[in-house]
Amino acid sequence: MNIIRPIRKADYDALKAIAVESGIGFTSLPVNDELLQRKIDRAESAFHKSNVTEPGDESYLFVMEDTATGEVVGTSGIEAAVGIDDAFYHYHLSKVVHASRELNIHNTVDILTFCNDYTGVTEICTLFLREQARGGINGRFLSKVRFLFMMEHRERFSETVIAEMRGVSDEKGRSPFWEWLETHFFSMDFPTADYLTGIGNKVFIAELMPKYPIYVNLLSEAAQNVIGKVHDKTRPALQLLEEEGFSCRGYVDIFDAGPTVEANLSHIRTAQSSLKLPVVIDDMAAAQGQTHYIINTSIDEFRAVAAEMTISEEQRVAVLSRQAAAALNVNEGELVRFAPVTFRD
Repeated sequence: MNIIRPIRKADYDALKAIAVESGIGFTSLPVNDELLQRKIDRAESAFHKSNVTEPGDESYLFVMEDTATGEVVGTSGIEAAVGIDDAFYHYHLSKVVHASRELNIHNTVDILTFCNDYTGVTEICTLFLREQARGGINGRFLSKVRFLFMMEHRERFSETVIAEMRGVSDEKGRSPFWEWLETHFFSMDFPTADYLTGIGNKVFIAELMPKYPIYVNLLSEAAQNVIGKVHDKTRPALQLLEEEGFSCRGYVDIFDAGPTVEANLSHIRTAQSSLKLPVVIDDMAAAQGQTHYIINTSIDEFRAVAAEMTISEEQRVAVLSRQAAAALNVNEGELVRFAPVTFRD
C-alpha cells in the first residue's frame, strides 16, 4: 500500500534522488544540498505550526511511501502564500490595439507584461512521481490529496489556487522562449537561470528583465510558438488539473513561457465533492465499496491512502478496512475526509 505523509529529515536522500531525476525545468527541486535541507526544515515547521488563522509563509511538502518497502517514490507540495518573502514573477499575455480611423487601420497585438499579480495566493507545486511508481492512480493520488488537505484546513490557504506548468524545453534544457530573452537581455542560459531561481536567487530577474511590455510579434517565431504551451511530460498533469476545474487566465512563466493555471478552492472538483464522516471499521463492507482518496484530519500526523470504502447513507459513516484505518492512524468514531477516485457525472 502507498501512503502519503509529511516529509521528515530521514527522507533527505530520497528527496535528493527525486531532485536529480526530475531534471532541468523542475524549479521547485534544485539539486542543492542546502536548499533541499531547507525545504525539509520549512515543511516540518509548517506541519507543526499550530493556531494558523491565515495563509503565510508555510510550505507543506508531502511524500508518497511504499509501505511494503519503506521507499519514498514521490513528492507533492503546497506553498500557502507565494510572493510574501520573495517576489513572485509572471508575464501576463494580453492585447493592445493600434488603430487609426483616418487611415482605416486597426491592428490588435499581443503583449507580455511583467507582473506580480499572484502575490499571496496558494500554489500547488513539487509534484513528481519516480518512474518505478508510475502507473495506476499514483500520480492522481499525489496531486488530488492536496485538495483534500486544503479543504480540511481552509484557514491555512488562499481561496485562489495556482499551479505553474513546465514549459517547452529540449532534453538539454534549451528553452526557445528563454533563448530570445537570453540573447537580448540576460546573457545566461536557461539551466543557469532556472537553477538560480530554484535556490532563491531572484534579484537578477528584477535587475535584468525588460521593464516595459514585450510585443509578442517581435519575438523569434520559435519563442512565439511555445508561449502558453507545456512540456510533453507535463501534459498529463495539465489535463488532470483541467479536469479539476483549473484554467489559464493568460499568465505564463518568465523563463519558459509555460502556462500558470488557477482555480478557486471551493470550485475544485475533488475539494467540492469531498465529505467528512466518522469511521466504522468493517473489512467485508469496505471491500464492497468504491475506491476513494481518504485523509485523516490531522496536520502534523497527516496520512492519506487510496482504498476501497463504503458510505453508509443511513448511519452517515465511512466504512473502512482495518488496513486502511491503520494506515490513516484513525480509530472507530474518528473523522476522515474523502473523495471518490472516479466521479459519476
